[in-house]
Amino acid sequence: MGVGRILLNILVVLAAIAGGFYQLKLKPILVKFGQGRVIDPRGNTDCTTVPELKACEKLVLHQPSGVVYLACSTQESRPHWLPNAQRFNATGASRTDYVASYNPQSGKVTKLKTVNFNSPRGLSLHGMDVVASSSNPSELWVYLVNHREPLSGDPKVVGADSSVEVFKTTLGGSTMEYVRTVEDPLLLTPNDLTGTPDGKAFWVTNDYGVKTGLIRDLDLLGRATTSVVYCHETEGCKYAIQNMHGNNGIAQAPNGTFYVVNAIGGQLTVLEKQADNTLIITDVIESDRSMDNASIDSEGDVWVAGFPKALVLVYEHFANPTKVVSPSTAFRFSINTGPNSFYGQKFKVDRVCDRSSYTLSVACHRIT
Repeated sequence: MGVGRILLNILVVLAAIAGGFYQLKLKPILVKFGQGRVIDPRGNTDCTTVPELKACEKLVLHQPSGVVYLACSTQESRPHWLPNAQRFNATGASRTDYVASYNPQSGKVTKLKTVNFNSPRGLSLHGMDVVASSSNPSELWVYLVNHREPLSGDPKVVGADSSVEVFKTTLGGSTMEYVRTVEDPLLLTPNDLTGTPDGKAFWVTNDYGVKTGLIRDLDLLGRATTSVVYCHETEGCKYAIQNMHGNNGIAQAPNGTFYVVNAIGGQLTVLEKQADNTLIITDVIESDRSMDNASIDSEGDVWVAGFPKALVLVYEHFANPTKVVSPSTAFRFSINTGPNSFYGQKFKVDRVCDRSSYTLSVACHRIT
């Protein structure tokens, strides 16, 4: 057999391998990320734009009052400093991010001023939770993921020096008082968190297993490196669960059930809290697209933000958020009480809202 024939056979084999890889691995990912998807607008007849609130990564609804709390930044800074998306230009970072409250009934927006928070690295916010105090329901604990610039080293090499900041505010107030900063090596790439009503503990997702580098991209192919970390004021931090995939948003139901969003795989993972505050997976609910943050309404339904065009979000909107819009979806996950629940379909997934005109940065809420 001649050299040319051997090379041809090798090329044929390589082409077959590449074709198989595309069909079995890459194509399902691209489809889930929105390749070829046509937006089907729905649920857009009763929406309000709040122009004062921009680049708000997370919102939390205080259900008794209907007031919404948001962790916000600036559109101008996001293309420069967004460590979870490997944007590490610290000179362009916003260090004056803020928490705002929004009353949908009156339309009033209040930017909460920090009290006794004197960090020179300021606030570069991501995930957030707002929890009513167990000792006084009118007092609220505010838990914030803060992506600080590292004290030394190139951020592109060492990553962000992320922490969790804990504040306290009052319902309807205009300030939030600094309580403490939580720093720990396990807070590797924190994304979102859910806190306790005593202000002492929280669970936070790491959305990658390493801070920087191309190796992170292997997670797109299914590498399971993400985790949930549990931190307590006096006990420190520990892993609640490891070796998960694509962790992003997290929410906690009153009955102790946790929900963690797999942003890459488009899944909602159901977990149960153990006596030692670790978590075990009990179920996985599928969707057809990439997803982000989650929240739970008064009826126990889980609302999750989805991205019908995730590739547009990551490669176009993140680079130019003031000019390139990214379509968005709001999902509602609920217990299936219909006839098909007897055939193994335990959960119902409703696509409540689809928008092509702007991005829903966080999960939608129903005020009840």
